Order: sequence, then structure tokens, then C-alpha cells
Amino acid sequence: MYIKKDYQIRTLDSKEMVSETFFAPYDKDVEPYIRVATRDYEELVSERGEEDAVFTILNSMAHEIIHYQQLIEDRDFDEDEAENTSTILVDNYYDWTE
Repeated sequence: MYIKKDYQIRTLDSKEMVSETFFAPYDKDVEPYIRVATRDYEELVSERGEEDAVFTILNSMAHEIIHYQQLIEDRDFDEDEAENTSTILVDNYYDWTE
């Protein structure tokens, strides 16, 4: 996982600007990777507060980790599963630390 100091990063396939991305290579010998942009952290803090800003970035990381799990388990990429499961993972983390 690469934590980038950019506001957004460009996807390799569609060249779209996003806050996080997962690269899943076609060649199993090439290592997959995740990139997450974090430069908007200060803006998120001022708009939503520190806890929500941290939650947003952790949720982005967790979302892409779910895609990584889908890849290594040879399953189709499922955006709904990634979004729902990532939120549960981060919520569980917050529950655990309180």
C-alpha cells in the first residue's frame, strides 16, 4: 500500500482522478498494489472533524484491501461488498478502541 501526499491519483486503466485505487495485474507474477491519496486530510478535518477525517482515509484503505482479498480469493470485484465490508471493518476498529 502506498500512501500518497497528493489530493488525487490517476487510475492506470481509465486515467480517472480518484482518492484511492487498487492495481490488480493480469499477470499473477506481478505484485498488486493499493494507492491512497491523503493530501485532503486537513480539509476533511476542517469540514468533518478529526475523527471523521481519519475514518474517511481508513475506510478508503479498507475498501481497497477488500478488493485485494477478492483478487487473492479469485473472486469477481464487487464494489458493494468492498464498500459495506470496509465500513464494518473500520467501525469495528473504532468500537474496539473506545
